[in-house]
Amino acid sequence: MIKKVLVWIVGVLILSFFAVNMFQEKIIFLSEKLDKDYQFKFEQPFEEINLKTSDNETINGLYFTVNNPKGAILFFHGNKGNLTRWGKIVQCFKQFQYNVFVIDYRGYGKSTGKFNEGKMYEDALLSYDFLKQKFSENQIVVYGRSLGTTFATKVASENNPKQLILESPFYSLPHAVKHQFKFGLNSILRYQFPTFSFIEKVQSPVLIFHGLEDKVTSPNDTRDLLKLINHTKKKSVLIDEGTHHNLRDFERYKTELQLVL
Repeated sequence: MIKKVLVWIVGVLILSFFAVNMFQEKIIFLSEKLDKDYQFKFEQPFEEINLKTSDNETINGLYFTVNNPKGAILFFHGNKGNLTRWGKIVQCFKQFQYNVFVIDYRGYGKSTGKFNEGKMYEDALLSYDFLKQKFSENQIVVYGRSLGTTFATKVASENNPKQLILESPFYSLPHAVKHQFKFGLNSILRYQFPTFSFIEKVQSPVLIFHGLEDKVTSPNDTRDLLKLINHTKKKSVLIDEGTHHNLRDFERYKTELQLVL
């Protein structure tokens, strides 16, 4: 009986490894495509932007504007959905008097191209260059949420923005997977997203938000990332009862954001 159970467990593990190996893009990138003729509609004024990449792909973005902006926020969203969702979410920043530029990663929404970690970093840097044509770096804030924290940190590590803000970051993708599944899948992951490696090079001030009840990314990742920042202009805000999805509902989040914006 014990032998049969062990054989069953091993079989399930083997099938799990094969499934993750074959379908990891569908597990990591919960993208939703949009027709190229799709028309975005939002209350806040915006311009649709299409950036051409070095490999001739198109990165689709939305540039939201306010009157007399103090600067601009470059926002890198999480792994789910597309700009129809994130375009609504980023409008919360208009109260701080900032323009906001948010892109869909390649393979998301109207953006073209296949998922590729290296190319996605290039796309992130390209989006920062777009804002540098409009504002000086001391007016640009780079903001990343969840998956987007890696792209935001990468951009800040190679530039000098006014501020880097991370919401619910992870140390690296293998680290996040281990937190989720409690057993090793690292050897078959084709994506690394090593936020820890990039954050060591960031010289801009860093503010990190994390919910203490987050079951997707661990608050310990924020603690570990904070230790790697090589300057004193850093702060973490750990929110009691905060989860992976509700940090913006807390007054402390809004207050701390106001202090840096």
